[in-house]
Formats: sequence, C-alpha cells, structure tokens
Amino acid sequence: MSYDLRFQILALPNKSWGEYRDQYVRAEAIGFDIAAVPDHFCDWANPPAPWLEAWTGLAAIAASTSSIRLTTSMSQIALRNPGVLAHQAVTVDHISDGRLELGLGTGVGVDPSTDMVGIENWSNAERVARFGEYVELLDLLLSQPVTTYNGEYYSAQEAVMNPSSVQEPRIPLAVAALAPKMMAHAARHADIWNTMSFDPDFSAQIDEFSARAQLMDEICAAAGRDPKTLRRSVNLFDAEARPQGGSIRYYEDDDLLIRLVTELSAIGFTDICLIHPVLPEQFPALERIASRVFPDLRAAHS
Repeated sequence: MSYDLRFQILALPNKSWGEYRDQYVRAEAIGFDIAAVPDHFCDWANPPAPWLEAWTGLAAIAASTSSIRLTTSMSQIALRNPGVLAHQAVTVDHISDGRLELGLGTGVGVDPSTDMVGIENWSNAERVARFGEYVELLDLLLSQPVTTYNGEYYSAQEAVMNPSSVQEPRIPLAVAALAPKMMAHAARHADIWNTMSFDPDFSAQIDEFSARAQLMDEICAAAGRDPKTLRRSVNLFDAEARPQGGSIRYYEDDDLLIRLVTELSAIGFTDICLIHPVLPEQFPALERIASRVFPDLRAAHS
C-alpha cells in the first residue's frame, strides 16, 4: 500500500480566536492537507501565556473550512474520559463532513496542567499502561453502536454511540509514539503512527526516525500486521526555535526543508507536520513553501 505525501500545519493557540482561525483558513487556501491543533490545558512551556482549548477550537475550525482535514496533535488521555472523547470526535466528524483524524497521546509528565486542574500526574509506566486500555476502548466506541468494556483503568457499560461517525468503518486514529511500548499500541490500533524528535540537529533527527521506522516494521510484523498498512507521520520540531526568539530554521532555507522531506519520504514517512511560524516575518516563507515547494515534493514522491 502506498500513500500520498501530505503536509500538516500546527499553530499554537496563544493568540486571539480570529487570528488563530484565520491561520488555518489560510493554510487550507494555500494547499496544506491537514490542520493540526495541540491539546494542553495551557502552554506547558509558558503557562501564563494565552491558550485556547483544542476540541472547542477544532469544531469551530471545522465549521470555518471545507476541504482541509483536521486532527489533534495530540489529545492527552488524562484530560478526557475515553467515552467523552469519542463523542466529541464523532461530533467534529459530522461538523466537518468526515474530515477528522483523531490524534492521541499520553501527554508529558512535565506539563503543569495536571496540578492546575487536579489530575493525577501518572508515572510514565502507568501512562503507557493506561494508554493501551484507553485506545482499545476508544477503538471499540468508534467502531460499534454499543460498547461494554471492563479494564483495570477504564470501563464502559452499554455505552451508546448514536450517531456513528461520517467516516466508515470509523474515524482514523493517529497514535503518537517514540518508544517501543507505545509503538506497539500504535501497531495494534492506529491507522497513523506519529513521532517526533527533540534533537537540535536535523540530521540526527533523520537518523532517529530511520531507526524508529525499522523498529516499527519489526513491531508490526510481531503483531501480525503488514507494516505498509500503517501510515507514518512526523512533526518537524526545531529545538532551536525558542532559544533563537522563535525563528524556525526550515522557513529560512528551502533546501533544508526539501532535504528533510525527501529523506523522510525515503524512509516511509508520508505525513509531514510543520509548525506555523510564530514570527510574522516568516509568514511569507510559509506561503512560498506551500505554493512553490510542496508541488515539487508531491510530484517527486508520487
């Protein structure tokens, strides 16, 4: 199975609603394939900053756009009961006429949101164990009209999902995973595997992604799944952006972006997520890349 090359845009919700919405409306107009929204209670790296809620915003973005697909990057399991999240996802799928891809992750232990809203800050081991049940239950809720489930951490008793999603057989699931246990959850339940690197060296990131891609092939094979049936997504994170005042390097160098996307495509990643520029002086680069660079990259991949 082969997949088209798709480009996501992730914008930080630390601005006015109108400005935030318009960034995604514009991203649709210039040719991005997917609008990705982050899901935290606050900006975990700068808690006093403004921050809009993910699913409320995603519903409004769905109503403000017509073709771009929509996703969360990534919905944290600690913030919502799986049944509530399934119901939210189905509702957004209807608002968008079937454009949702549900992104799911464990969240991070350093996020101050847990203390702010009184949620237990689980250990990493418990996060991963909980995630296995959470995604299994979510998969069931989105796939059938009535679900009963009894796990160690989560349960559902004759939970009714009516209506079901617009998309059949269910809304696609994207699972964020950097390490083997989470990658195994992705191999069992996800349609899309998402990963990222925090290394400041982009070449080192490519090496990291290549090693993970090979490991995912092995994990899929062990689970009895054809690795080619799992779409692979990556967030292009620039670890030097914040220390350098917000400047993202791949908006300053088209050749760098072309190299990164070409190398990622060669090792099987077909969904590339760019972070929306935070500096207005880099906005023209976003427009230029979408109009001039993306078409050539898509043609080279096909």
